[in-house]
Amino acid sequence: MANASNPPQSGQSTPLRRRALKFLAAAACAAAGLGSVPAHAADKWPSHPIRVIVPYTPGGSTDTVTRIVMEKLGPRLGQTIVVENRPGANSTLGAAIAAKAEPDGYTFLSVLPAYIINFHLYKLGYTPDDLVPVAQMADLPLFLFVAKDVPANSVAELVDYARKNPDRLTYASSGNGSSAHLTGADFALRNKVVMTHVAYKGSAPILTDLLAGRVSMVFDPILVPMQYVKQGKLKALAFTGKERWPTEPGIPTMEQAGMPGFVTGSWAGLMAPANTPKPIIERMAKEINEIVREPDVKQKFLDAGFLPAGGTAAEFADLMKKDSARYAEIIKQAHITLQ
Repeated sequence: MANASNPPQSGQSTPLRRRALKFLAAAACAAAGLGSVPAHAADKWPSHPIRVIVPYTPGGSTDTVTRIVMEKLGPRLGQTIVVENRPGANSTLGAAIAAKAEPDGYTFLSVLPAYIINFHLYKLGYTPDDLVPVAQMADLPLFLFVAKDVPANSVAELVDYARKNPDRLTYASSGNGSSAHLTGADFALRNKVVMTHVAYKGSAPILTDLLAGRVSMVFDPILVPMQYVKQGKLKALAFTGKERWPTEPGIPTMEQAGMPGFVTGSWAGLMAPANTPKPIIERMAKEINEIVREPDVKQKFLDAGFLPAGGTAAEFADLMKKDSARYAEIIKQAHITLQ
């Protein structure tokens, strides 16, 4: 299994279930606003530029969602918002920077499910208590993209090929412990096939290797790969959402392709350092909710393969709790360790 660059140490001292419970408790407390500093600390906010850390490479799904939202948010707040890409170690590099930032409302972190997954796999330099949820920005449903030379034109054919050629297929992800990693692992578990995971630093190098046939498949949002499907350079076999994607009605869902219950996906949301004043958290959530409902933003999201989300900090915390438990079970069943 390939490793992300400079990965944190694998956690061995804390049992998986204990980590999951700790994360759930921390998320619940954060959503309730425990530990918030007095509201008057936010009275003059914002008075200078705000930094939003994207712990992935430019051009990927997280980066795209964040920039669409922040382009609208800056004028609403009357301040410049600087989107800062800090990729590395499956998003833990950027998360560590945000976790150590001053809780003054001038640093935020854009996250994918990898943020919660990392607590089950690594011994980190920060804890679930160090960052608190602000709001979910988008849902990122995934497509199953396959290299052109893989001899399969349907999910059933892909599974049959994998069973006849054990360990021949490779599946890519943007890092060990990413949602794409665990979705691929879940796919292998459900179908009782053996595939090799290959971790990358972001979406761009995955696409390069997928087009060249150096990796077999990936579960990824529609944003970039679909144009190559239309050019005949890649194949899109299925969609992980509950219903077919509106702009690609010819591509079946995973359930329609013969995998009942295989409904999954990714999401993008915003976090803040713990003890960021609650009025700032609430203001950010309010603005994000209004932004993702704007018609032009909804269209940009759809064009990029996203669905607008929004909601409160508590609702985002609840989503993370549920996904934390689900991913923990996949990690357990697949015996995933990053040593």
